Amino acid sequence: MANHKSALKRIRSNNAKRLRNRYQAKTTRTFIKRLKGTTDQAEAQELFKTVSSMLDRLAKKNIIHKNKAANNKSKLAKHINSLAAA
Repeated sequence: MANHKSALKRIRSNNAKRLRNRYQAKTTRTFIKRLKGTTDQAEAQELFKTVSSMLDRLAKKNIIHKNKAANNKSKLAKHINSLAAA
């Protein structure tokens, strides 16, 4: 158990940040699944703008690594391009 008042506050703030980060990461994963599941290219393009923005935001806040964000965006762009070809 923490002995200092500041340590107790740090525990509370860390917990709040952890919950916020988990929520944002989970929401992004849900959007990625929705994008992968779509077959309409126009809808996929619109979703891709949203998802890439979300991924960039997560990477900026160090919730996910910047390379993971780049890899996800690359794979999703490849998926959208395959929709155009099909």
